[in-house]
Amino acid sequence: MKKILLPSSAITLLALALPAMAFSPAGQDIAYSVNEENFQGYFVSGGDNAQGSVVIIHDWDGLGDYERQRADMLADAGYDVFTVDLYGEGNRPQSVDDKRAATNRLYQDRERMRALTLGGLAQAREQGAAEPTVIMGYCFGGAVTLEIARSGEADNIAAYTSFHGGLTTPEGQAYSSDTAPIFIAHGGADSSVSLDDVATLAGELEAAGVTYEVGIYSGAPHAYSVFGSDAYHERADQRSWTVFNAWLDELL
Repeated sequence: MKKILLPSSAITLLALALPAMAFSPAGQDIAYSVNEENFQGYFVSGGDNAQGSVVIIHDWDGLGDYERQRADMLADAGYDVFTVDLYGEGNRPQSVDDKRAATNRLYQDRERMRALTLGGLAQAREQGAAEPTVIMGYCFGGAVTLEIARSGEADNIAAYTSFHGGLTTPEGQAYSSDTAPIFIAHGGADSSVSLDDVATLAGELEAAGVTYEVGIYSGAPHAYSVFGSDAYHERADQRSWTVFNAWLDELL
C-alpha cells in the first residue's frame, strides 16, 4: 500500500472563517464552448507565481457563488482556479426535481460527462492556468471527479479530491495503478453516501495500488461544507479543508 505522509508544517490550520454574506468574486466568469454548446465557467488567478491549478466541479445546483467562493479561497493560497460548468450557460436548476434530472442526464451519458469535464479542463489551460492540475468536486462534482480519475483521460493531473461526493464505481469501470493520488472527504453522518460505500472504494483503491487518503468527519452530514446551509458542519469543513490544502502543498 502506498501512503502520503504529510509533513507537520503542511498541517498548519488555515484561517477559515465563514465568508461574509455579501460575496464579491475576485475572478471573472468565462464564456466557452464544448462541441458547439455554450457554457459559463469561472476563472481566478493565483498570481504570477501560481504553484499549479485546481479545477472545481460543481454540485447538483450548477456553478454558483459557493464554487466561486472556494475558488477565490484557493487563489488566495496561490493557485489558479477554474470552475467548470457541466449544465450549460444559464442552466442553473432550482427545484430538487430539476437538479435530479440535470445530474441524471449526465450519469446516464458518462461519455458526455467526461467530455464536458475535459472541455472545462482545456478551457482552464487556455486561460493560462498553471500546471500540474488538481481536479476536485463537491457532491455530484465529487462523483464526476472520480469518473475522470477512473477514465485516465486527463493529462498532467497531480491529484483528485471528492468532498462529500458519490463514491460508487459503475459496472465495467475500475481504477488503474497509475491513477493520481485521491483524497476523499466524507461526513460520518452522511445519509446519502454510506460508510459502506467509503469502505468499498478504499478496498478498490488499495487493490489497485492507488495512493489515497480518506477523511471521515464524525457528525457531519451530506454537503457538510456548504456555507450557510442547514448541513454546514464547521469542524468537518475546517479539518477537511486543511487536509486538502496540505495535499495541494505536497503535490503541486
